[in-house]
Amino acid sequence: MASSVLNFILSPSHHQYSVPSLSSVSPINYGSINSSSYHSGRGNCNLKKRGICRSSSSVVEFIEPPETQQSKDELIGSLKFKLLSAVSGLNRGLAANEDDLRKADDFAKELESTGGPVDLLSDLDKLQGRWKLIYSSAFSSRTLGGSRPGPPTGRLLPITLGQVFQRIDVFSKDFDNIVELQLGAPWPFPPVEVTATLAHKFEIIESCKIKITYEKTTVKTTGNLSQLPPLDIPHGLRPPSNPGTGEFEVTFLDSETRITRGDRGELRVFVIS
Repeated sequence: MASSVLNFILSPSHHQYSVPSLSSVSPINYGSINSSSYHSGRGNCNLKKRGICRSSSSVVEFIEPPETQQSKDELIGSLKFKLLSAVSGLNRGLAANEDDLRKADDFAKELESTGGPVDLLSDLDKLQGRWKLIYSSAFSSRTLGGSRPGPPTGRLLPITLGQVFQRIDVFSKDFDNIVELQLGAPWPFPPVEVTATLAHKFEIIESCKIKITYEKTTVKTTGNLSQLPPLDIPHGLRPPSNPGTGEFEVTFLDSETRITRGDRGELRVFVIS
C-alpha cells in the first residue's frame, strides 16, 4: 500500500504586434470587435478580453489589466478551497463513496482547467519540498491503481496506513514516498509503529509528466522502538511483476497545492507541509 502513493501555470503577460506608424491609440473595448482575431504583420492575436492599448511610432502593445490576473488568482484560490473542503473529511480517500469521488474529480477538473497547462521544465522549482497527501481516489476501492514501484507490503502482517508524504529534491532528483505505518503484532504485543521511506529518482519525460524509478525502501521504527536503527529492505523482496518504475502527470501546481493523475487516471491531491 505504501509504495503506491505517487504522481505550472503559464499565463502570458503581454504580446507585441508590429503595425503601421501610430502616434497614439485610445483604450479599446475588445467586446465591440466582431472578429475574434486581429491580423498584423507578425501573426494573429486573440482579442477576447478588454485591455489597454499603448503605442509608440511603430509598435502597439496590448497589456492585460492587472485586475484580470488578480481575479484569476482569486478564482483559483476559491476553487482550491472547494476541492480541499470536499476531500478533507474523507480520510485521504479511504472513506470516499461514489458521490465523494465524483465531486472531488469535478472540483479538481475545474481547478486544472482554470490553472492552465503545467510546464515542469520552466516551473521545476515549484516541485521542491515535502508534500502531504490529503486525498487519493485509489484508496476508495481498496486498490492502489497505477504503477506501484517499491517492495510489496501488507502481505505478511496486517498494516494500518498513517500519514503519507512525498519529499522531492529537484537538485538531486530524489523523489521519496514517506509512509507512516502501524504493523500488527500477535497478542499481547502492541502494534509496531514505523516510517517507511521508499526512495526513488525522478525525471521529467514530458512537460507535465514525471517518471520515477524505485531504488530502495528503508524502515525506521518510531514510538517506543525509535532507538532502533533504520533497516533497508532487501531489493529481492520486490516481485518480478513490479518493474520498479511509475509515471504520472502533474495537472495543477502552485506554491501550496499539487494535483496529479496516475497512469490509470487515479487522482491525488497534495499540499505543501
